[in-house]
Amino acid sequence: MISRISIALMLALAPMTAFANQCPTMMAAIDAAMPNASLSEADMAKVKELRAQGEQLHQSGDHAGSEAALGEAKKMLGI
Repeated sequence: MISRISIALMLALAPMTAFANQCPTMMAAIDAAMPNASLSEADMAKVKELRAQGEQLHQSGDHAGSEAALGEAKKMLGI
């Protein structure tokens, strides 16, 4: 009985850790795409702002907010 509960808890928590680990992957993709991006200065500034905001939110534990900000930056970069 206890092992079933332990397994259920591990399965329930697994998506949370996977979600948290997605933020660094998104930041790396943004960092890789920025040098070759053909955006206006204003758009590039916005991408950098969103990237920084995403990192800050990730570090504070707000992974949903981080993913939203990083997703917007990726959208602007076309990735």
